[in-house]
Amino acid sequence: MMRIIDELRDAESIAISGHQRPDGDCVGSVMGLYLYLKKELPGAVIDAYLERPADIFGCISHIEEIKSDFNTERTYDAFVALDTVPDRMGGASDIYLKARKKINIDHHVSNPGHGDVSVVEPERSSTAELLYELMDPEKIDGEIAKAIYIGIIHDTGVLRYSNTSPRTLQITAELIKFGFDFSQIIEETFYERTYRQTQIMGRAVLESMRLLHDRCIVSVVSRRMMEFYRVTSKDLDGIVNQLLSVKGVDCAILMHETGTQEYKVSMRSKGAVDVAAVAVKFGGGGHVRAAGCTMNGTYRDGINNLCGLIAEQLRDK
Repeated sequence: MMRIIDELRDAESIAISGHQRPDGDCVGSVMGLYLYLKKELPGAVIDAYLERPADIFGCISHIEEIKSDFNTERTYDAFVALDTVPDRMGGASDIYLKARKKINIDHHVSNPGHGDVSVVEPERSSTAELLYELMDPEKIDGEIAKAIYIGIIHDTGVLRYSNTSPRTLQITAELIKFGFDFSQIIEETFYERTYRQTQIMGRAVLESMRLLHDRCIVSVVSRRMMEFYRVTSKDLDGIVNQLLSVKGVDCAILMHETGTQEYKVSMRSKGAVDVAAVAVKFGGGGHVRAAGCTMNGTYRDGINNLCGLIAEQLRDK
């Protein structure tokens, strides 16, 4: 397997980015690589571009150095796209397209590969796990390890999801040897909720509905609801997983309103439904058990369209 440093050693300027609305794997991967390259290439310009991460990731070293203003005239020698495809980079896509060398590292099965160097391994639990394999383990320090660890635990549901492999457990064991408080990281970045986040989760669960002979559960969060509870889209993390925990449910859908007749859709599955295949039909992507997309129209039409595809899969199981 290649080493990421071998692809970047001659670059004098490097940009790193991930997808819009960055989750734990995206943030952990971007910051893990950022810290690694700052250490390995002290003479190079290293910039990380992302939408502002959630406050829970404030424990990651130097996270305040992330650039959330994508307006730049710089043409980078190299651009590393992590956990994403160009269409999902948002403001960073223009920077990516201008870069002289493009590197893609991802674990999403829906990623066909792009750029000059592409490493896409869907069997990996997370992009953070894959990134670890591309690093020299002797050059990893405690802060890099913490960022990579956060990426892994967030995409594996704290090592509970079926994407957790023996290799995933071996890597996390190596990471926690650095001595950071991994139990506190799990509590503060994965489980802990603010009171408002708990309120909106309760409202979403209360107003959810079960469809397809109770095998699918759906909840819709409107902009009015978000304004009432004074929350943003970042505060909705964890709701779709809570819906999936309902006994008898095979698939969970959370739709939240992002614009006039525009909805961000998050889907989770226990295995009977390939939600990535559903998301791809609407221009999205993801994994077999976790995927998302954006839909236009009324939420009722969105639910009908999604459930039509989900029902086709459930008929055979």
